[in-house]
Amino acid sequence: MRDAPHTPPNAADEQRQPAIQVLERMFRLLDLLAEHQDPVSLKLISERTGLHPSTAHRILNDLTIGRLVDRPEAGSYRLGMRLLELGNLVKARLDVREVAMGPMRELHRLTQQPVNLSVRQGDEIVYIERTYSERSGMQVVRAVGGRAPLHLTSVGKLFLAQDDAPRVRAYATRTGLAGHTRNSLTELPRLERELSQVRQQGVARDDEELELGVRCMAAGIYDDQSRLVAGLSISAPADRLEEGWISRLQETAQEISRELGFPAPRAL
Repeated sequence: MRDAPHTPPNAADEQRQPAIQVLERMFRLLDLLAEHQDPVSLKLISERTGLHPSTAHRILNDLTIGRLVDRPEAGSYRLGMRLLELGNLVKARLDVREVAMGPMRELHRLTQQPVNLSVRQGDEIVYIERTYSERSGMQVVRAVGGRAPLHLTSVGKLFLAQDDAPRVRAYATRTGLAGHTRNSLTELPRLERELSQVRQQGVARDDEELELGVRCMAAGIYDDQSRLVAGLSISAPADRLEEGWISRLQETAQEISRELGFPAPRAL
């Protein structure tokens, strides 16, 4: 019986495997350094990553040349400033609208009701994106670019809930808490009680306060500095808004926040 002919290894495959291995080791080293605020010794790096000291030293030296890693003193390493520079470039290119569109469409698919993305501008919110369909039955809707007072909208209440008491009082003085419907919160004590609930629950509501026949619920979207940058809301006819949507609304807002760099909560 003749032996099967030997197939010579593909040169490209031979080159690719070592390159992938080096990248995997590099990521392992960077992840380890990211876990520590202070410089980490080569000995500890080797122990924690399972890499031989000479291998870890060689890769860290290359990363140091590229400024991805700093060597504050011989034998110790920390993440380099180049990573901060690159991170800032990525952050500058992130647009909350672009990040949010996919998750918003999915939330709309599940609820079949308009899903709105809004930001704060002064004493108002501005609608910057929305997903909806004609089947929703909504007759009165806020167009993209439309504005509304903070205290009359679910997203606006999220932003007001971030303010301290003096700032909320100043807002009330400036605006007079003018109402649009019989349900509008036009008295400061009532607004303050509602904002307290928003802080406790992490969700805000509009109970036909901006438009009769329309109710909304909203959850906040946060950036990498844990700042509230936008609000995600579901609008629906008053008799169709389902409380069961709250958890999915919050999950969607959290998904968008993570894409903007908001740190995920650590597992206990």
